[in-house]
Amino acid sequence: MDPALLTQTLDRAIAIQQIPAPTFAEAERANFVYECFQEEGLSDVSVDRVGNVYARFPGVESRVCLVVSAHLDTVFPPSTTLQLTREQDKISAPGIGDNALGVAGLFGLIWSLRQRGSSQGKSGLPGDVWLVANVGEEGLGDLHGMRAIVDRFGNRPLAYIVLEGLALGQIYHRGLAVRRYYITIDCEGGHSWVDFGRPSAIHELADLVNRLVALPLPSSPRTTLNVGTINGGISVNTIASHAQLELDLRSEDVSALGDLVERLQLLVKASDRPEIRVRAEIIGDRPVGEISSGHPLVGLAQRCLKAVGVQPCLNVGSTDANIPLSLGLPAVCLGLSRGAGAHTLNEFVYTEPLAQGLDQLVKLVEAAFDELR
Repeated sequence: MDPALLTQTLDRAIAIQQIPAPTFAEAERANFVYECFQEEGLSDVSVDRVGNVYARFPGVESRVCLVVSAHLDTVFPPSTTLQLTREQDKISAPGIGDNALGVAGLFGLIWSLRQRGSSQGKSGLPGDVWLVANVGEEGLGDLHGMRAIVDRFGNRPLAYIVLEGLALGQIYHRGLAVRRYYITIDCEGGHSWVDFGRPSAIHELADLVNRLVALPLPSSPRTTLNVGTINGGISVNTIASHAQLELDLRSEDVSALGDLVERLQLLVKASDRPEIRVRAEIIGDRPVGEISSGHPLVGLAQRCLKAVGVQPCLNVGSTDANIPLSLGLPAVCLGLSRGAGAHTLNEFVYTEPLAQGLDQLVKLVEAAFDELR
């Protein structure tokens, strides 16, 4: 892999990372990618109704195509300081791996294919490569960007290839079942002294959280529960009349997730009484799906990793690939480098493994037209 191309890709990742892009507010970053796609002379550059940015890298003919996507959004609010530190072997910054490097990988792919001998702006491949920088992967986005992509392309692509900046060596060919809830508690409230003894929405919510985290969860199939946010009350000397939380439930198995949801509903029902109103509203539902480990796309992805000296690991995860997988469409999610600290201010990526990550992607795209048709 050309060192100059790697540096160019990392520089593009940094430029992308420096633009805030919380879920539902990705427009500024999307506009940057749109302009970059145009500067590359790509075809059919456009933005859809939900904010996804599309570009077509033409092949010899357009009857067959691949879709390669990477999500624009991050978990960080707009007020987050996006300070970046660049060292010889790594780059540290919030969102650099999840998913600024993934989006930059779309450009790394273009540049690599061109180096390998395109003509007249075409990829030289038998079919088109559609590049998509999509919205709504994180948090409460509920994969709405990827839903729009699949609505547009359906079963026409040979495969959907989803890029993440981290997790080089992982091949996510199974979609994790995820259900998210917004739980609210309302009561009369009052003055902390005068009305002492009245129910407090915060106290009730705290009790509900304690009962939730006490629920036994199976380790196989792996099943998890997390209270991600909690809010309520108006002052230190007020009995809270309202409190709320956001709850994330996940499982490798849809039945195990269903069992956990039933137990949640029983707890909510037991907590709800005339003086305390407890409600649980679904705010996210990521569908499950998978292609088998013997699927040609999975086999090809494994061979491409081995060819660049990386041992592949088949995995399950909650990614944009959930949507095509849930519809029985061939899809995998791949990582481009290694690092740690995703979803924290201490996130970082190592720069050296990017050479292997981009090389596996290029090999996969080049081989897919021959092996998946």
